[in-house]
Amino acid sequence: MGILDQFFVYHPDPWKDQDWKARSGLPLEEVWFQSGDGTKLFGWYVESDPTSAIMLWCHGNAGNIINRLENMRELYRIGLSVFIFDYRGYGRSQGSPSEEVLYHDALGAHDYLTRNRMIPPERIVLFGRSLGAAVAGELAVQKPAAGLILESSFPSIGAVAKFHYGGLPLHWLLGAEFSLIDRLPQLSLPKLIIHGDQDDIIPLELGRQVFEAAKPPKFFYAIPGADHNNTYLVGGAAYFRRLAEFIESVL
Repeated sequence: MGILDQFFVYHPDPWKDQDWKARSGLPLEEVWFQSGDGTKLFGWYVESDPTSAIMLWCHGNAGNIINRLENMRELYRIGLSVFIFDYRGYGRSQGSPSEEVLYHDALGAHDYLTRNRMIPPERIVLFGRSLGAAVAGELAVQKPAAGLILESSFPSIGAVAKFHYGGLPLHWLLGAEFSLIDRLPQLSLPKLIIHGDQDDIIPLELGRQVFEAAKPPKFFYAIPGADHNNTYLVGGAAYFRRLAEFIESVL
């Protein structure tokens, strides 16, 4: 791990004990599962319908799964089942994050769905937001799925560092690369790439670079007025309709 990774890349929040099932109004099922190396991880499974698509959600670099509950409610409302999990070091999950182990954690989540719950891969849609887009991209290289949704994504940590620090090679001090752009040419499954056009953390041009690197079939959806963290709020009904149309098309 690079000397700056824990300052620049990973910003986990600890767990807060509350009755999240009651507060969210969702049928949250608590799930404990193992990463590939045996690390104990925690997630929530929300089933909409036994035959619906399952979104396997790789979240961004900050907070934990609690911060995604509002978004999960909307996904559940449009008929999606969701499995969201915390990487190690986030929320209730054990261990400490690094690029390599985040990939292992996502593999463990996929294995949980296909082996423990016996869900066929053709019902699984991978969803990655921000840093999670790179995690979902690596997962798509290694495991089968019906489709891949990348939101607020970036080509690599180096590309983001160059944008924010005026070309200074800050990424040389980071161990993490999260080079999504190297994985996209290998992926033949359908892809939906979503980006807010007012994103000042990962600018729209970096999202377009992700799209250009991807193999068809691929679709780009820009959300007018949305920044990095409010895509689903600003996008509103049109955003969720686009998600539903894509998922319906790949199942």
